[in-house]
Amino acid sequence: MNTGLRRIGQTFCLSAALACAFPAWGQPMGLPSMGAASAAELSPLVERTLGQAIMEQGRHDPTYIADLDINQYLTSLGRKLASHAPQPLSQTITVFAVRDPAINAFALPGGYIGIHSGLVVAAQSESELAGVLAHEIGHVMQRHIARGIAQQSQGTGLMVASLIGALLAALAGQGDLAMGVATFGQAATIDRQLGFSRSAEQEADRAGFQMMRQAGFDPRGMVDMFRRLMNASRLNEGAGGGYASTHPLSIRRLSDIENRIAELPPVAAHPDPEFWFVRARLALIQGRGTEDRLRQTFKSEARDRQGSRQAAALYGLAWLDWKAGQAAAAQQQVEAARAVQPAPQLDMLEVRLARARSASAAVEASAQAWKHWPHSQGVADERARALQAAGQDQAAVDFLKAAIQQWPDTPEFQQLLSTSLERLGEKVQAHEAMASYFEQTGALPTAMEHLQQARRLSRDFYEQSRLDMRIRALRDRLENQRALLEPYKK
Repeated sequence: MNTGLRRIGQTFCLSAALACAFPAWGQPMGLPSMGAASAAELSPLVERTLGQAIMEQGRHDPTYIADLDINQYLTSLGRKLASHAPQPLSQTITVFAVRDPAINAFALPGGYIGIHSGLVVAAQSESELAGVLAHEIGHVMQRHIARGIAQQSQGTGLMVASLIGALLAALAGQGDLAMGVATFGQAATIDRQLGFSRSAEQEADRAGFQMMRQAGFDPRGMVDMFRRLMNASRLNEGAGGGYASTHPLSIRRLSDIENRIAELPPVAAHPDPEFWFVRARLALIQGRGTEDRLRQTFKSEARDRQGSRQAAALYGLAWLDWKAGQAAAAQQQVEAARAVQPAPQLDMLEVRLARARSASAAVEASAQAWKHWPHSQGVADERARALQAAGQDQAAVDFLKAAIQQWPDTPEFQQLLSTSLERLGEKVQAHEAMASYFEQTGALPTAMEHLQQARRLSRDFYEQSRLDMRIRALRDRLENQRALLEPYKK
């Protein structure tokens, strides 16, 4: 993996650490299902528990991109592909972004897939991004990560035991999971290849190819991106890291996909225009300190491209103007971009521009944005923050409760809800909302602490009874997780 991931081995590097520690295991050709014995060694529930624990720590890392708009787009893309998987997945796909210029992607236990900003920025079409993501989903479908964890040879069992031990201590509130997982990550040579066999990689290619076609993407995007990755690998030979080093590419793999493409009729792809806006936003996040170069790139694309890509380039220029304190110029770029291709990202930026004028202007702009994009988590986030900045916390509470009903598994809305409830003096409910936030992000002991604080503050018998039920349910969940993981502790 790259330098950034080496630095955070306790989180995102764990996928590499797990697989690097394992010997390459042979896989039969085709798309076989896992056998019952392997499933018994590491059940999907245990795998998901491990993934949640890793993500609980990973969300605190500075390279994790906590952007609802970006991660909603990536997860939606991943789940669209996964819905066309050639065999059922044992895990729900969740995709997130990491700020790192390396062209890379990785799968964690439990269906979590990390995408480096550099991979999205390098992609020249949504189908290219979909090709890599579909390949990663193929690994999840075949449970290649889970099989690797279950390997009990060449010291692997000791490493898994270290992770399980750290997780058990964290669940008991007796230790820092990050320290235990960091020890696990340091036990492996991060720079080694993931260890997937050639047939395992080919399985993931073939599964990804099928997903792409049936989901309406051009499978040639997979070939184009893999070629780009191979070229990048040759140009950076000896530097280590990169997708080609963790998922060895070969002419044979490319030929296999090209032959499959030749055998089937072409696909009429219908790309999502938001791809270009998310790509521009990730270029901005990744390119901190290189604003002049980014400006030249966006200017070139705004001049030479058309449609969504041109609008996204104008959006990038607007963002750079806004960050430089040139609000009027940024507004002009937003209007020019909207004339080419409306997008929620443009309205989100306009809310921020309005906030610089006044809190009330931001509330009005966010209301218009929400009217136009009622399915955008990023717009909902801007709307809630605008209401809070204007001191309209009751309106923010009402809005956030509706947003939580719409997206019950998005913990960030619980955190925002807690802030407004605290300001309104609703301390019991504020602690409950934070408990929900920590429960959804995997920090179960911390969630229980907030529920217990809410219980101590409450003076209402029925409220106390309800809180007691939540505390018992959470305690049972903790006990069940401990019982689930205990057999894997050596």
